[in-house]
Amino acid sequence: MPAGAQQAASMPGMDMSHAAGTTPGGSSDASSQAFRDADQKMMQNMNSPSYTGDADKDFVSHMIPHHQGAIDMAQVELKYGKDPILRRLAHQIIKAQQDEIKLMQRWQEKRAQ
Repeated sequence: MPAGAQQAASMPGMDMSHAAGTTPGGSSDASSQAFRDADQKMMQNMNSPSYTGDADKDFVSHMIPHHQGAIDMAQVELKYGKDPILRRLAHQIIKAQQDEIKLMQRWQEKRAQ
């Protein structure tokens, strides 16, 4: 199964068909590659931990890489994007997701004790 198909199967409703190739118009620029890289990293990290049967533990172990993926994509927007509204949103996403990751990591540390 091609990588894009595996990713699409992992994230129902998300069209990941262009993740391993070029953009729909056929172009392959730096921002598109950066988004593909961020998507691939997130999907790989979300698939790494196995499920334990503990909903709380499984939730945070999979949400942390999901949130990190949002940060990585927001950083691509800041590097390549020009729209001031979207750049402001990207800054807000980075702050919010970092705060949530820290909360989940603190929960994991507390739970490990």
